[in-house]
Amino acid sequence: MATIQAQERAIDNGNGHTLSSYWYPPSGPSRGAVIIAPAMGVKQRFYTDFASWLAERGYLVVTFDYLGMGRSRSVPLRQLQVDILDWGHHDCSAVLATVAEAAGNLPLYWIGHSVGAQILPLVRGHHRLTRIVTIAAGSGYWRENSPQIRRKAWLLWHGLAPLLTAIAGYFPGDRIGAVGDLPAGVIRQWRRWCLHPEYLVGVEGEPVRQAFAAVRTPLTSLSFSDDEMMSARNTESLHGFYSGAPKTMQRIAPGDVGATRIGHFGFFRRSFADNLWSRWLLPELACDENRVVAHAHRQVVRVSHSGT
Repeated sequence: MATIQAQERAIDNGNGHTLSSYWYPPSGPSRGAVIIAPAMGVKQRFYTDFASWLAERGYLVVTFDYLGMGRSRSVPLRQLQVDILDWGHHDCSAVLATVAEAAGNLPLYWIGHSVGAQILPLVRGHHRLTRIVTIAAGSGYWRENSPQIRRKAWLLWHGLAPLLTAIAGYFPGDRIGAVGDLPAGVIRQWRRWCLHPEYLVGVEGEPVRQAFAAVRTPLTSLSFSDDEMMSARNTESLHGFYSGAPKTMQRIAPGDVGATRIGHFGFFRRSFADNLWSRWLLPELACDENRVVAHAHRQVVRVSHSGT
């Protein structure tokens, strides 16, 4: 395989800020374009191996950092006025529009890790997507969190998050080994969501509920039985909001792929290239490519017949 050379590209988020994105071009003709939307507090560099691997298999792959995260952080977080809805409405919408233009008529995929799957309905132009793939994604409602973190979640939301954010002007998660540094607007909004049984839908109301129901793009969920953050109930709850989308739900145990651990972040590690990426992800993309090609062929035949 040829070595993939990622290229950094600035994207205007349409709201007065510039985002960092990395583009991983395939060495030959592109089979489609893939956007990787990161999890909360996770920088785009975490997805480098996964993005390179997909590019080696013929996909144009784009990663990015939300405003205030990673290489999209240009001012101190305490000075940044942004929340998670802004990430969806502005950042993700700008990235999708930019990649869709580059993709043209090729299949276009959204791979959302955790919060990257939660905010997809807020993204303008999501109807352009060929398929949505959610990875380790679910509602963040704390009472339904996995038992391993439920007590920690209670302490975070009722103690550490509001206290430390008030003191620092942002959430200094890196210092305490929790999630990562986050803008105040992000952590406060996320806290409200995680304390509500219906998560963001319950807090943000009917417009967001309708936005989820309006998604019609086929959706594949890959979740993991040992996810320390997302329980099976968390996963079911989030995907239940996608009431109008055709869904394929896959719950994978480490033993299913000959592993002892996957967890919330393990899917994106290179060691799972064969038994997760090739086995569980690529078939989902390939079936859409075949459908898009067949549709294009039918269109060509229809035009040909109409001209005779």
